Amino acid sequence: MDFHPHEIRVLKGLKRESTPEEVAGEVGLPVDAVQRATSWLKTKGLVEVVEHISEDVTLEDEGKAYAEKGLPERQLLNIIGKGMPLEELKKRTDRGVFNIGFGWLRKKGLVEVKDGQVEIISSEETEDERLLGKLARGGANTGELNKEELEALELLKSRKNVVETKGLKAIILKPTKEGLKRAKTLKEDDRISQLTPKMLVTGEWKNRGFRPYDTRVYVKPEPPVLKHPLRRQINKVKRIFIGMGFEEIKGPLVESAFWNFDALFQPQDHPARDMHDTFYLKTPEEVEIESFDRLKGEVGSTHGDGGCTGSTGWGYRWSEETAKKTLLRTHTTAVTARHLSRIKLEELPVKVFSVDKVFRNEAVDYKHLPEFYQVEGIVVDPSVNFRNLLGILKQFYKEMGFERIRFRPGYFPYTEMSVEPEVYFEDRQEWVELGGAGIFRPEVVKPLLGADVPVLAWGLGLDRTVALSLGLKDIRQLYISDLDWLKEN
Repeated sequence: MDFHPHEIRVLKGLKRESTPEEVAGEVGLPVDAVQRATSWLKTKGLVEVVEHISEDVTLEDEGKAYAEKGLPERQLLNIIGKGMPLEELKKRTDRGVFNIGFGWLRKKGLVEVKDGQVEIISSEETEDERLLGKLARGGANTGELNKEELEALELLKSRKNVVETKGLKAIILKPTKEGLKRAKTLKEDDRISQLTPKMLVTGEWKNRGFRPYDTRVYVKPEPPVLKHPLRRQINKVKRIFIGMGFEEIKGPLVESAFWNFDALFQPQDHPARDMHDTFYLKTPEEVEIESFDRLKGEVGSTHGDGGCTGSTGWGYRWSEETAKKTLLRTHTTAVTARHLSRIKLEELPVKVFSVDKVFRNEAVDYKHLPEFYQVEGIVVDPSVNFRNLLGILKQFYKEMGFERIRFRPGYFPYTEMSVEPEVYFEDRQEWVELGGAGIFRPEVVKPLLGADVPVLAWGLGLDRTVALSLGLKDIRQLYISDLDWLKEN
């Protein structure tokens, strides 16, 4: 059996039960080096590692008040004296003290009530009172308490705001009989376990042997550091889009109603703007709206009577104040709309995508969360059509790993024609809708771009896609810090 130099030093220095810190001071090694060496020695049966779990106990505010005035039941005993009518006791004591204290008097068997008269059975100091006084003098550790005191502690812990406990773990190292025997015969090992640049420069390694690697020593396997499944899928989506010639765009989480709704031709009285779906903000009241002075006229007239788009509009008077309200964006289409307003016609064609968080005032359940990731993409090109959109979607979902893809007609407020892509999940043996797509309506494109150019657009909620691909029945599992599940995935 081969030994690391640190193992030898620790084993020779460990003559009795000690903490890692005590051993480190004894043998002149860092504590973490002692702990590693101890772990190796444990696997060889030469050292035992015992964990002692205890709690530090201190008084909270209510406990400090009780230590000064006495527990509620003690306060009542002092008033009762040799005996007192129950109704008289209620009148002479604070209601809160009576309600708490009298229940404890009955529970501890310190009083009895006969014919409405309260009589004391015992007024001796109880164990929890003695412990309360001990804690008031400087706290205690459960490792130092006897059986009666530990039982008293449980009584004090059952009361609110009386004691506070903080868990502590102490590690004790103890040599086995075989460990003590080996320590007597082991000699310091100066063989090299790791070459250093200094050894190579000085040639010191030539005069020293090399310590062999012991493959028989058990080492607890550690999982490699990996990215979260959701983050891996986000990166995959980005790679797919970039591989298809798209450029990523970003936008703010705090958005104006103008970019989130108005620029997308969503009427200002639409139910989706209601507080039931949207998180509106008190602070900030307003955010800077890029190109607002240039765009508000066209967007406002499009809402009113269709403006230059050939539409009849929504037939109401558009409000700048409503458009300036601040909110947490409900979709990444707000990012797309802003980018559309920046494009110059001579730059076409343009292909961009966005993968980012959005927020909706949803009731949390197995398939809904108030915040989630949305994937969005658009193609702005005078030569594209609906068939191109279906081809791009089919290519995208195939790159995502779905073999069977189909489309069915759909409806969305700011696209026409619209379609809902569906993919087939073999494990579930069913078709699942994964987002929506379509061609932006002229009422969206013309006010922002200044021309009626086809804009292919699509989006999907990424969290649900990832949850389904991982076989999760509840989308909330993606955000639970379950280390075992994360290691497996």
